[in-house]
Amino acid sequence: MSNRKLIRPSLAELKDQLTVRQPRRRPAATEQTNAENFYYVKQMQNKTPMVMVLQDGEAVKGVIEWYDRNSIRLSRAPEPSLLLLKHYIKYMYKENEDKDAD
Repeated sequence: MSNRKLIRPSLAELKDQLTVRQPRRRPAATEQTNAENFYYVKQMQNKTPMVMVLQDGEAVKGVIEWYDRNSIRLSRAPEPSLLLLKHYIKYMYKENEDKDAD
Protein backbone atom coordinates (compact mmCIF):
# COMPACT_ATOMS: atom_id res chain seq x y z
CA MET A 1 0.00 0.00 0.00
CA SER A 2 1.19 3.44 -0.83
CA ASN A 3 0.58 6.53 1.19
CA ARG A 4 -1.79 8.90 -0.47
CA LYS A 5 -1.79 12.51 0.47
CA LEU A 6 -5.07 14.40 0.41
CA ILE A 7 -4.56 17.61 -1.53
CA ARG A 8 -6.90 20.40 -0.65
CA PRO A 9 -6.93 23.77 -2.36
CA SER A 10 -6.26 26.70 -0.12
CA LEU A 11 -9.06 29.00 0.88
CA ALA A 12 -7.45 31.85 -1.09
CA GLU A 13 -7.56 29.79 -4.30
CA LEU A 14 -11.25 29.03 -3.79
CA LYS A 15 -12.02 32.70 -3.21
CA ASP A 16 -10.24 33.63 -6.45
CA GLN A 17 -12.25 31.08 -8.38
CA LEU A 18 -15.53 32.37 -6.97
CA THR A 19 -14.76 36.02 -7.73
CA VAL A 20 -13.69 35.32 -11.33
CA ARG A 21 -17.15 34.05 -12.28
CA GLN A 22 -18.50 35.08 -15.61
CA PRO A 23 -21.46 37.44 -15.38
CA ARG A 24 -24.73 35.68 -16.07
CA ARG A 25 -26.32 36.57 -19.34
CA ARG A 26 -30.02 37.03 -19.60
CA PRO A 27 -31.58 34.52 -21.96
CA ALA A 28 -32.40 35.95 -25.36
CA ALA A 29 -35.94 37.19 -25.71
CA THR A 30 -38.15 34.62 -27.34
CA GLU A 31 -39.32 35.62 -30.77
CA GLN A 32 -42.56 33.69 -30.49
CA THR A 33 -45.49 35.27 -28.68
CA ASN A 34 -47.81 32.29 -29.20
CA ALA A 35 -50.36 34.65 -30.78
CA GLU A 36 -50.24 32.62 -33.99
CA ASN A 37 -50.89 29.38 -32.10
CA PHE A 38 -53.72 30.96 -30.13
CA TYR A 39 -55.33 32.19 -33.36
CA TYR A 40 -55.13 28.77 -35.05
CA VAL A 41 -56.54 26.96 -32.02
CA LYS A 42 -59.42 29.43 -31.75
CA GLN A 43 -60.30 29.03 -35.44
CA MET A 44 -60.04 25.23 -35.17
CA GLN A 45 -62.32 25.06 -32.13
CA ASN A 46 -64.94 27.32 -33.73
CA LYS A 47 -64.58 25.55 -37.11
CA THR A 48 -64.38 28.98 -38.70
CA PRO A 49 -64.45 28.92 -42.52
CA MET A 50 -61.16 30.49 -43.64
CA VAL A 51 -59.74 31.77 -46.92
CA MET A 52 -56.03 31.23 -47.55
CA VAL A 53 -54.57 33.41 -50.28
CA LEU A 54 -51.42 31.81 -51.68
CA GLN A 55 -48.34 33.57 -53.05
CA ASP A 56 -49.59 33.21 -56.63
CA GLY A 57 -52.94 34.83 -55.75
CA GLU A 58 -55.00 31.63 -55.67
CA ALA A 59 -57.58 31.58 -52.86
CA VAL A 60 -58.37 28.31 -51.08
CA LYS A 61 -61.37 28.02 -48.74
CA GLY A 62 -61.78 25.58 -45.88
CA VAL A 63 -61.61 24.96 -42.15
CA ILE A 64 -58.29 24.58 -40.32
CA GLU A 65 -58.10 20.94 -39.25
CA TRP A 66 -54.63 21.05 -37.65
CA TYR A 67 -51.32 22.89 -37.92
CA ASP A 68 -47.67 22.59 -37.02
CA ARG A 69 -44.63 24.81 -37.30
CA ASN A 70 -44.44 24.65 -41.11
CA SER A 71 -47.86 23.67 -42.38
CA ILE A 72 -51.64 23.94 -42.04
CA ARG A 73 -54.12 21.22 -42.97
CA LEU A 74 -57.22 22.72 -44.51
CA SER A 75 -60.38 20.60 -44.53
CA ARG A 76 -62.67 21.35 -47.46
CA ALA A 77 -66.22 19.93 -47.51
CA PRO A 78 -66.74 18.26 -50.91
CA GLU A 79 -63.10 18.41 -52.04
CA PRO A 80 -60.19 16.57 -50.44
CA SER A 81 -58.25 18.18 -47.59
CA LEU A 82 -55.11 20.17 -48.40
CA LEU A 83 -51.80 20.41 -46.60
CA LEU A 84 -50.55 23.97 -47.16
CA LEU A 85 -46.99 24.96 -46.35
CA LYS A 86 -47.06 28.21 -44.38
CA HIS A 87 -44.40 29.91 -46.49
CA TYR A 88 -46.69 29.59 -49.55
CA ILE A 89 -49.54 31.39 -47.76
CA LYS A 90 -49.52 35.11 -48.48
CA TYR A 91 -52.30 35.90 -45.99
CA MET A 92 -55.50 34.46 -44.57
CA TYR A 93 -58.81 35.76 -43.32
CA LYS A 94 -62.18 34.55 -42.11
CA GLU A 95 -64.51 33.73 -45.02
CA ASN A 96 -67.35 35.83 -43.57
CA GLU A 97 -65.04 38.88 -43.69
CA ASP A 98 -64.81 38.56 -47.48
CA LYS A 99 -65.64 42.03 -48.80
CA ASP A 100 -65.99 40.86 -52.40
CA ALA A 101 -68.79 38.41 -51.53
CA ASP A 102 -72.23 38.93 -53.01
